[in-house]
Amino acid sequence: MGKRSSKAVLTACVLALLVPATADAAARWTVRGAGWGHGIGLSQWGAYGFARQGFDYKQILGHYYTGTRVARGGASVVRVLLQANRSTVSFTGATRAAGRRLRNESVYRATREGGSVVLRSASGRALARYPDVLPLSGGATFRLLGQAGNGVRDGLYRGALEIRVAAAYGLNAINTLGIENYLAGVVPAESPPIWPSEALKAQAVAARTYASATGVGGKGFDQYPDTRSQMYRGFNAETAATNNAVDSTAGEVVTYNGEPVVTYFFSTSGGHTENVENVFTSSDPKPWLKGVDDPYDDASPYHRWGPFTWSRRTLATKLGDLVRGTFRDIDVIQRGVSPRVVRAYVVGSRGRKRATGSQLRGRLELRDSWFYIRRVSTESNGGAKARLSDRTRRLTAIYGQVEGTRGRFVDLQRYKAGKWTTIVKVPLKRKGRTSTYRFHVGEPGRYRIAAGWAPGPPIRVH
Repeated sequence: MGKRSSKAVLTACVLALLVPATADAAARWTVRGAGWGHGIGLSQWGAYGFARQGFDYKQILGHYYTGTRVARGGASVVRVLLQANRSTVSFTGATRAAGRRLRNESVYRATREGGSVVLRSASGRALARYPDVLPLSGGATFRLLGQAGNGVRDGLYRGALEIRVAAAYGLNAINTLGIENYLAGVVPAESPPIWPSEALKAQAVAARTYASATGVGGKGFDQYPDTRSQMYRGFNAETAATNNAVDSTAGEVVTYNGEPVVTYFFSTSGGHTENVENVFTSSDPKPWLKGVDDPYDDASPYHRWGPFTWSRRTLATKLGDLVRGTFRDIDVIQRGVSPRVVRAYVVGSRGRKRATGSQLRGRLELRDSWFYIRRVSTESNGGAKARLSDRTRRLTAIYGQVEGTRGRFVDLQRYKAGKWTTIVKVPLKRKGRTSTYRFHVGEPGRYRIAAGWAPGPPIRVH
């Protein structure tokens, strides 16, 4: 827009008609946030940053887990569920099935008959039956055929394989192994092996502690192979750097009052971690899981993310049964120390429904519950004439509301030459949580309001 058009807009702002904004105006909701993960405990990218600053692994762990110290202890054996409720489990690399000798290079299958596990040859011939569980052992590793719960297909694993009758249906394939061998398959799946050694050591101790202090209580297993517990990819994932991190911290765990504690960890904090009770809202506060500043987390590509902009219909679809009636808005009522969203109301035409930050994160498919929402609504209405310079021009009123900003102005933007360009700033009038704006334009084109990083819906002026 040239000087004449900008003058028309500014003059129109002075002459602005008092046109009320309506609740049903076209609207866009924009979300911008920080971090990736639940936000509790050790930030992996933050640990990377600390290590690059010269901190050792004990200092890193002491920063993220308040009041703790590193000591020797913890579990010695881990049982990991690799495949669940399978009609057939196939494997190779075992040399013994209970008292029966097997050929190491041969493929075997297991199926379920009632409460028994049937060992079969590759062709399906029944070889033996075992009540409830088939224990397998052999060489340094075995290969589990097919895809496991960790996403690995035909993976190699240390330790032994147990094939158990599942609590539901089918069979479970469970990897039983020493905790240090388990960690050799966890650390490279959780942290890049090229990271500094002190960051990898911090990851090894946190993972060892987590496996020692938690258990899922499954039938014959205590850990999942994925993020429900921690990522475990077995022998093929191992590297020299991560094995060294495991070996050099062997037997070390994070303790509080002398006992291993739950050591949550996650990717990226955004600059501050969170109290456990503010994320897992059913949890009691834990003195070692307090939110702390994370000054070196900014190397992460997810330190800041967004913005993402959605229409009313898209948001309503994502929120599903959290919306009562027609979706209206999201009203954040509590933030944590980081400040992640703890609780909010999803506002609909038939009432409000409370949701946690974790619920909103899941429904909206966000990386973290550290997020902010801005809503920009816009209406237009032609119908006023004004004398601008030496001619009379019909003006189109553009007006609406903004929520989620404390700014004093919004930008009027025009779409031209394939991009949105700001042509003038429009003042806001604040009324509680909501700010309103109104102005007039006299030039045809496509316009929109932008409240900082939050664009509103486009309006066409004829």
